[in-house]
Amino acid sequence: MTVLQTDDRRATATASRRRAGHRRGRLKVALWQLLFILVLIGIWQLAATFEWGRKVLVRSPKDVVEAFGTMSSSGELWSNYGASLQAALIALVLAIVIGAPVGLFIGSFPMVSRVFNPILNAVNATPRIALAPVFIVIFGINSTAKVALAFSLAVFVMIINAQAGMVAADQEAVRMLTVMGARKSEVLYKVILPAAVPSLVAGARLTVIFSLLGVISAELIAARDGLGQVITRASGSFDMAKVYAILILLVVTAAVLNALGNVAERRLLRWQPPRVS
Repeated sequence: MTVLQTDDRRATATASRRRAGHRRGRLKVALWQLLFILVLIGIWQLAATFEWGRKVLVRSPKDVVEAFGTMSSSGELWSNYGASLQAALIALVLAIVIGAPVGLFIGSFPMVSRVFNPILNAVNATPRIALAPVFIVIFGINSTAKVALAFSLAVFVMIINAQAGMVAADQEAVRMLTVMGARKSEVLYKVILPAAVPSLVAGARLTVIFSLLGVISAELIAARDGLGQVITRASGSFDMAKVYAILILLVVTAAVLNALGNVAERRLLRWQPPRVS
């Protein structure tokens, strides 16, 4: 009993040291990231002060902050930000709901995969921005066209990842269950689908970013509202401070979404054994 208690205390101490080490590692990374951002801002300020480039293009961080504040107080920024996020969310949901089952189905049958993979790869290689005029003609200059373009970009990410997940299962485990008389449905739910979860989660994370990218791309061409349309109008009037403010907001948004995706992925995949490198 004493030996067991000693082992438990040692295991607890080891786990505590490991968690503390992870926290210190994350803090160190965060500090380096902050330092990198500060250096970039410093270089940016120097470029504006000494006019490294055309004055109309090089605006100071102060100008960008003032433009951000003006757009925020007038409501222009947040109304268009909400319009872009709403369209991206709709495209995201549609891409996951449609793309995941399609990818799982294609990955389940080798013959179906061989038939459709070349077609999917060819369509996926098509520059989506070239389809924007087509969607505008079909749906008009409205949110539906933005959602359609974003969906066409994001759904293939989900299909490809879901399909890859279906072939990630341990084939030895599949053969063992089959030899032991397990039904195909049991093999599917006990081995194949659990093995596909990491690819599905990774696909969903990428789909978030591609949905936002597709919406902004559509808005840059033609839209009634959205951050992309604000960028188009501001760049047309050479209001580069406003353009940079929106670009920084988009970068921050993408970073936050990626961080949330990392957290969600770790929680959803907590049941998995750690990877051996």
